[in-house]
Amino acid sequence: MFRKVIAGMVAVVGLSAGVMPVADAAPQQVVQLGGVPGDQLNGLTELVVQRILIADDVAASKYFSGKPVDDPVREQQILTSVRASAVQLGIDADETAAFFQAQIDASKVVQRGLLAYWAAHPDQAPTTGPDLTVIRQKLDALTTQLLTELVRTNNLRHSGLHCDVALIVADATAAARHHVDALHRAALRTASTATC
Repeated sequence: MFRKVIAGMVAVVGLSAGVMPVADAAPQQVVQLGGVPGDQLNGLTELVVQRILIADDVAASKYFSGKPVDDPVREQQILTSVRASAVQLGIDADETAAFFQAQIDASKVVQRGLLAYWAAHPDQAPTTGPDLTVIRQKLDALTTQLLTELVRTNNLRHSGLHCDVALIVADATAAARHHVDALHRAALRTASTATC
């Protein structure tokens, strides 16, 4: 419930409209709500947003190839790999898999949204489709960076309310910095479900 209250406060200052002052207003709210620095999850959230933005290229590639949004084999490969990495890095394998499942689900939010939009507005569709192999190399590199951030933020991510507050601020800051639209904000909400 507290998370909803804080999320509402962030929305009031303009997150839902993508207004830039959110980044300035959010840290002040954190001080008032418990003194949690808003930048503790910024590194992790920045990588999450980068991954979400790459979903645009994935969607464009699939638009031209006709491949489905869901790719169970690839998804299972990612989850198996991050579980193994989590064990080696000393973080919880189930939590790590849940975090990456949220990232996969967030990518699908963007892909489905864009593919539906392009189907309805073919004049707005991309004119070229990026190579999915190249895109996956970028995603693999981001996976490594995300794992590093999960290790770095492990204690914070298990701090309950402190993590919730820091995540809301980090998400608001990243959304404002990247000027993300409603579709990508929805994906960011999905991606953030398993962070804390």
